[in-house]
Amino acid sequence: MTTAPARPDEKRPLGGSYDPARTTGGGLGAELDRLEAQAALSFPEELRILRELGLPTGGTVLELGAGPGAVTRRLRAALPADTALIAADIDGELLAHAAGPGVTLLVADGAELPLPDASVDFVLLRYVLQHVPDPVAVLAEVRRVLRPGGRVAVTEVDSALWGAAEPSYPELAGVHAKMAAAQRADGGDRSIGRRLPRLLRAAGFGQPVLRPFATTNDDHPTDAFAPQLGPQRLEPLVARGVLSLAELALAADRWNRFRSDPDAWVMLLGLTVAATAPAGRGPQETA
Repeated sequence: MTTAPARPDEKRPLGGSYDPARTTGGGLGAELDRLEAQAALSFPEELRILRELGLPTGGTVLELGAGPGAVTRRLRAALPADTALIAADIDGELLAHAAGPGVTLLVADGAELPLPDASVDFVLLRYVLQHVPDPVAVLAEVRRVLRPGGRVAVTEVDSALWGAAEPSYPELAGVHAKMAAAQRADGGDRSIGRRLPRLLRAAGFGQPVLRPFATTNDDHPTDAFAPQLGPQRLEPLVARGVLSLAELALAADRWNRFRSDPDAWVMLLGLTVAATAPAGRGPQETA
């Protein structure tokens, strides 16, 4: 079974370490299916936390890094009809899948949003910053478009806190390390979760609040985790020369053992940090 490095990572909305056509074996179509399955697993719990952390019932909500809209559709269903929802992504082809009633699509780089100052009430970045070369620059742009007192919520992973599995397979440690190293080589950071409060403060936000959330196979069938934890996630790394066929076969064998064990247990852990855009001038606005 694959574990820590296979914790789901989201879209490549701002460039960087994510390529939707090379993230899952089977190409873009399989990746779209994976993202949909990932949202189905954890977004109900994420939504509960977002509401606790200030998701508004009106105004304008921006989902930055919306990708193909797996979360966009769920946000639209959860928000009142008079809440404006903007789905933004740098990849216009990917974003086209997010089209739907009540959603404004915006093809844009997250570090250069074509939105007025103080025009948004809430921004969600979900599995985005782990792929971005300069997270503070993106967060500073988010602060610019947020109204004073507006909220940003960042959901991310931390490879050291990915979750837990029983049984576990220590012999897969080398596979995990290579997967994480490949993302680092592409400019990503799978340990970014632990740095989110400091990154938000560095971008001028105040009062960061951390809320973890968990998804387990007590609530979902073990097979529902296959798109996130199964060997299909590793197949593109074989094509890139990062993993060997033997390592892929090992991961596939351990996943099959895990999924066939009636007592197997898995928990995936995510981190959401929310913070507030302050009133007045920020660091990038001083003379």
